[in-house]
Amino acid sequence: QVQLVESGGGLVQPGGSLRLSCAASGSAFSFNVMGWYRQAPGKVRDLVATITSGGSTNYADSIKGRFTISRDNAKNTVYLQMNSLKAEDTAVYYCNAQTWPLEYWGRGTQVTVSS
Repeated sequence: QVQLVESGGGLVQPGGSLRLSCAASGSAFSFNVMGWYRQAPGKVRDLVATITSGGSTNYADSIKGRFTISRDNAKNTVYLQMNSLKAEDTAVYYCNAQTWPLEYWGRGTQVTVSS
């Protein structure tokens, strides 16, 4: 059974940095697309960034220039480097992995940006 396990969330001051990791286990293959989504209280879950197995990336406009997504196909792991964090980045961040028609979600990791 495929499991996605996120780590690296926490409390950080505005302007600070965090690095999220998501390791996929139980899969015999690399996922075509891996990515990160986030959900703030009272809001819908939104795309943050995705990356294909070939390295093509897609970012939400709100985080362009501040966040960088990367992956290690051999480890089936995806990362999100978050710099210049703002209060509005506070949310639960979810890992996502897709190989059509299969899709998997992690349980989420809390990121709180506050002074």
